[in-house]
Amino acid sequence: MLYAILCYHDEDMVGSWSNEQDAAVMTRLAAVQDKLTKQGRLGPVARLLPTTAATTLRKDDPPVVLDGPFAETKEQLLGFYVVDCKNLDEALDVARDLGKANPGGAYEIRPVGHFTPGSVTK
Repeated sequence: MLYAILCYHDEDMVGSWSNEQDAAVMTRLAAVQDKLTKQGRLGPVARLLPTTAATTLRKDDPPVVLDGPFAETKEQLLGFYVVDCKNLDEALDVARDLGKANPGGAYEIRPVGHFTPGSVTK
């Protein structure tokens, strides 16, 4: 089953990291990603731009477009992983490995109900 691992953290804290600190975290995360890739279990991974670049479409009648993220919270959604796992326990193990590589914040784990693979062209 595919699981989405949604990465939440304090955006201001992550944004204040030096280039060296950010590169160190990304190197540690790459080690976890490489392991999952070799096992054929890693799907899409994305690091999102800051919430200042977000736009929200409220599905009202009529729809309303708002600048910024919908929810104002202490931690923001900063990225996600899609990982093929046998069950929730295995998905939690992956999230724990990611957490060791990038402490702080939280990971929300959700089963993926529908996935349509495709290609993105530049």
